Amino acid sequence: MEIKKLWFKDEYIWIRNESGEDLKQSLKWYPRLVNATAEQRANYKLSAMGIHWPELDEDISFESFLFDVPVEEPVNRLGRVFKSIPELNISKIARRIGISQSILSAYINGIKKPSKEREEKIIKALHDLGEELKAV
Repeated sequence: MEIKKLWFKDEYIWIRNESGEDLKQSLKWYPRLVNATAEQRANYKLSAMGIHWPELDEDISFESFLFDVPVEEPVNRLGRVFKSIPELNISKIARRIGISQSILSAYINGIKKPSKEREEKIIKALHDLGEELKAV
C-alpha cells in the first residue's frame, strides 16, 4: 500500500492510499500515539508493511486499516473518567502519582488492571487536581 497522506483527527489516525481512499484506525489501540506530541507524531517512517514511529517505538500495519474493528466504550472506571475529560494529560497525572505514563495508559485502556489501592490513589490525585482548579 502506498500512502499519500497521514493525519490525526479526533481519536483516529487517518491515511489516504494511492487510490485516494481514506482509511482510519482508532488510537485506542496505540496509547503512545495518543499521548505523543505533534512533533513525535510527525516523526514516522513508512515501510512496505506499515508505519513506524522510532522515537515512540510504535508500529501500525497497513493491514489494520482494512478491518472495521468496533471501539467499545471503556468498561473500567479510569477509562470512563479519562474519556469523559479529554483535557486530562495522562503523562502529567502519571508523574503526579509516581507511576509511568505507559502503566497509567494501560490501566485507562483496560490492558492492565490496577490494584484497588492504586486505583484509589489515581482517583485521589484527580480529586486533588479538581480541588486545585476550584481554588483558581
